[in-house]
Amino acid sequence: MKRFLETVGFVIALAGVCGVVRELTDGWFGFMSLTRLLTENVGFLEGRELFANIVIAVLGGVVLIVSDRVPKS
Repeated sequence: MKRFLETVGFVIALAGVCGVVRELTDGWFGFMSLTRLLTENVGFLEGRELFANIVIAVLGGVVLIVSDRVPKS
């Protein structure tokens, strides 16, 4: 379970950071545009794409922190 949470946390954090870079470069950095699907298809996130990507990156960091607290099995 610990390894799974580490992997998921890393992927979420990486996607969030890539989304932040993509928003700051005006769409030039299209690699891993996974978060674009979320930010463009959810109505209340329209105009708040940068904030949403920051939240996704922080959420990935939180999952990584939580994975350290899970006992190794």
